[in-house]
Amino acid sequence: MKILVCISKTPDTTAKIAFTNNNTKFAGDGVQWIINPYDEWYALVRAIELKEKDASTAVHLVTVGAADTEPIIRKALAIGGDEAIRVNADSHDPYYIATQIAEVARTGGYDLVFTGKETIDYNGSAIGGMVAELLDLPYISLATKFDLNGTTATVVREIEGGEETDEVALPAVVSCQKGVAEQRIPNMKGIMSARTKPLKVVEPVAAEPLTSIVSFELPPAKAGVKLVPADNPAELIRLLHEEARVF
Repeated sequence: MKILVCISKTPDTTAKIAFTNNNTKFAGDGVQWIINPYDEWYALVRAIELKEKDASTAVHLVTVGAADTEPIIRKALAIGGDEAIRVNADSHDPYYIATQIAEVARTGGYDLVFTGKETIDYNGSAIGGMVAELLDLPYISLATKFDLNGTTATVVREIEGGEETDEVALPAVVSCQKGVAEQRIPNMKGIMSARTKPLKVVEPVAAEPLTSIVSFELPPAKAGVKLVPADNPAELIRLLHEEARVF
């Protein structure tokens, strides 16, 4: 079986957020870049667990990005990926990115495509569904558990107010979230072997982006705390009603 895991580069959660170019571009200078946690901790690790149960399974990685994404690709290889593909394009348009991933998946003949449920910088949750549509494959999102029996997968997914259990025949596309697997840290053997694992760079296929970023803006600064004397409940009620708007 061949599994394709989609990974992306995101800023560390502790990164200071700032924008440049008239608030149209994230300021990346001095930022620590990481593998998107949903891709790394859940999608990639679950793929590796499946490989550990069946040694004939191959786990390949794909990312759409420039050369500066290669350090995070090498980390993913150190965790346990077998080889990686980098599509040499820099885009934030979900359709464009999904088109590139779908082309890699199509030409590679993969049985299963794993994505994280979303990236922590854009929170779009769009890639998995678009890839499935472009490949004309079934799609299951928000997976919290994934089991495989032959070519049939049983997937538990989160829904509003509870969980749902689905069965799907491979090939399929699945987006993963917390619960599917537990985070792993690459060991020294993995780090050393990652240096020589194949990392193939391919040029993007023609695709027209459907969206563009007009501008970013930071949320308004938090107001200071207002202290209300204990003997003035009427003022507290007024503030909750008029300013906090809690009722």
